[in-house]
Order: sequence, then C-alpha cells, then structure tokens
Amino acid sequence: MKTIAQQLGIKEFPFRIKDKNGNEIYFETSLGYWSKREFDSNGKQIYYENSDGYWAKRKFDSNGKEIYWENSDGKVIDNRPNSSCEGKIVEIDGKKYKLTEV
Repeated sequence: MKTIAQQLGIKEFPFRIKDKNGNEIYFETSLGYWSKREFDSNGKQIYYENSDGYWAKRKFDSNGKEIYWENSDGKVIDNRPNSSCEGKIVEIDGKKYKLTEV
C-alpha cells in the first residue's frame, strides 16, 4: 500500500500535513515511515498511529484533564468517573425499588 507522499508524488522530505489550527496531523520520512494524529476541538491530541503499527488514543474531560489512555500494546489507564446507579429507581413486577450502592 502506498503512503500519502507516494500517492502524491512528493520528493521533498520530511513531508508534513497540518490542520487549520497548525497541528501536525501527518508526518512522513523519505524511508516511508509515517505517523498520523487526530486532535479534538480544544487542540488536544486524541489519537496517534504510525507505520510500525503502534497506536494510542486518549480522552479528556470538559476541563481538559486526561481521563483515559490506551495503546496497541494493551496498556490502559482509565480515570473516567464511575457512573453509579446510587439513588436510581427501578421497577420490578410493578414494585419500585431505590438502588443503594454496596
């Protein structure tokens, strides 16, 4: 499979593509090594992948704090808030119950 630079016939390296915010979203060397990145609306990098098969993805909360990270090696750091069912009402056979976390 051809790289982006090969498809475009690029001869000058390193080859870079940036998004409208100036973030580098694609990088390629003359040897065919490439990497690509994705960014969220706040400019935080949320995805990375390279030609060696490595990838990593991240998630951020509304304050910009990283709350989740995982990569292709199987490593995961998960600091997302737990969603509790504490206090929720469920109905079973017509009878209502209020949940309590144990």
